[in-house]
Amino acid sequence: MANKLESTLKNMILSLFLISMVMSGALGFVYVVTKKPIEETQKKAEIEAVKNVLPEFDNDPTKDVKDIDGLKYYVATKSGEVVGCAVKTYTNKGFSGHFEIMVGFKPDGTIFKSAVLDQKETPGLGDKMKTKWKDQFNEKHPTTFKLAVKKDGGDVDAITASTITSRAFCDAVTRAYEGYMKNIAKTTNQ
Repeated sequence: MANKLESTLKNMILSLFLISMVMSGALGFVYVVTKKPIEETQKKAEIEAVKNVLPEFDNDPTKDVKDIDGLKYYVATKSGEVVGCAVKTYTNKGFSGHFEIMVGFKPDGTIFKSAVLDQKETPGLGDKMKTKWKDQFNEKHPTTFKLAVKKDGGDVDAITASTITSRAFCDAVTRAYEGYMKNIAKTTNQ
């Protein structure tokens, strides 16, 4: 009869340690294998968002990305003339915390279009910011269109039952506009 391993504290700790080491190695391997494809997918989504939020352009705005104060600026030109700038912006004020959007501006600061890049808002409520709701910002200039929900004295129709998300979206757009006017518009429109 084979000797049975004694169920001692020492044996249990050793077993748990070995299992933990094997699982940690497996988790590390999966991370290494999936890291690059995930980054490439995110980069493609960002490039596609730049194309979707700007007027027609003929340069590659992703070549000279400016990263200033946590925002990324993609300046687009056509025949050497600036036609707009896409700003990757964020907010931490969403119902589920952090989310990121891309906002396209015309040279004068008018919002051309916007796109949601990453969000974890409540499905069926806050995630409605990805739908036509965001189109109410299109062709609006933040000096004449107050970037706040109507409940707060602004011009933005809030998403039904999701005022927090609506306020957060306005916060992200405001951050993008202020950054664009301060860092990009004053240097490209002179």
